[in-house]
Amino acid sequence: MQAAQAVPSPATSTIRYARCIENSKRIRWDIDRDVIRQREFGAADKFLPDGLTRLEPLDFLSPGERRFLNRIQGRTYANMFGLLERFVGAKMLEVSREHWLGDQVALEALVRFTDEELKHQELFRRIEVLASHCMPAGYLFVPEPNTVAQFVLGKSTWAVLALTCDIELVTQVHYRESIAADAEISALFKDVFLFHWKEESQHAVLDELEWQREDAKLTPEERDAAVDDLIALVAGVDALLQLQAEADSAYFMANKPQAGVLDAGEVETIRKTMLAAYRWQYIHSGAGQARFGELLTGLITPAQGQRIQDALAGLQ
Repeated sequence: MQAAQAVPSPATSTIRYARCIENSKRIRWDIDRDVIRQREFGAADKFLPDGLTRLEPLDFLSPGERRFLNRIQGRTYANMFGLLERFVGAKMLEVSREHWLGDQVALEALVRFTDEELKHQELFRRIEVLASHCMPAGYLFVPEPNTVAQFVLGKSTWAVLALTCDIELVTQVHYRESIAADAEISALFKDVFLFHWKEESQHAVLDELEWQREDAKLTPEERDAAVDDLIALVAGVDALLQLQAEADSAYFMANKPQAGVLDAGEVETIRKTMLAAYRWQYIHSGAGQARFGELLTGLITPAQGQRIQDALAGLQ
């Protein structure tokens, strides 16, 4: 039996859409004027907090080597969000169609959402260029954004909105609980995710509204198929993380600061640690987020929830 979750009334939804518009206008920022401000990354800058990089198992590496791994992960972190926002913006532009001749407040909110996602993609492209100026040549971000977007957008709207909601909530948790509190992080890198967080706060609300609206249209059979689509999307994300962990580990080995040779066991530990960190950053930290869990369990049956948990348990 499906868990009951009240769908917001049209009037309540319109109020929430309107608040997102108001907040969007109030916090609107510019990439050059507010974020980058003619700054560059320093050669030894720390990019991510330790709680996200999760490099504790690599105690055989020097502080300089761990800092370099931190920078590699931070570079990938920015690129990954730029990648994810390619399909998020496209999906929101698509679902806005249902408001074209309806709630114009909702339409404006989603158009603003799409515009901000395009700006975020440009921001992360700019950050990749800045990172390339202060890191050795040879870094490779493996996923191709359009190919990934085509795969994701081929799944049901319910599943895509579920994944999107999870992503937006992850950005909130990572910034508030980890990035904002770390005084050692590059001021520029922290500002990137501060301003990103400000706009994603509204996006998370819109994701929730659109996901619930889509869910209300589904039959039980359609929802069950959508759960399978969500599981397939998570598996697809994991496949990308495996490829990127391999690429980032190889880049580290080719450019690590110290000249000492690592044995085969240590090299394998680096690879496994990188993959575990990426799985935490992009999958488990979102799946375990309280608000996402509340939303998801309110839309699915216990049996469907168990299928999702079983799939996640295999990604350890």
